[in-house]
Amino acid sequence: MPGDVRDNPDRSRFEMPIGGAVAFANYRRTGDTLLILHTEVPREQEGRGHGSELVRGLLDLARAQGLKVKPLCGFVAAYMARHPEYEDVRG
Repeated sequence: MPGDVRDNPDRSRFEMPIGGAVAFANYRRTGDTLLILHTEVPREQEGRGHGSELVRGLLDLARAQGLKVKPLCGFVAAYMARHPEYEDVRG
């Protein structure tokens, strides 16, 4: 179900199931900062807002855990630039 973003620390990525596939955002953790390296949505699910849902979910999870996010992925950087309500989690 979309919107169900979970951290998978064993794979260093946030994951969101979508129609039998998984959208994900790879990260590297350094102290209390998550470096978001790459996001990917299954090709057949692109253009439906799932990438934004994934980013919103990972930012909410980071905030809840008191972590900062440094977006090295262009998609995440653009999302954060359009959503100043997440400025408090910017690392």
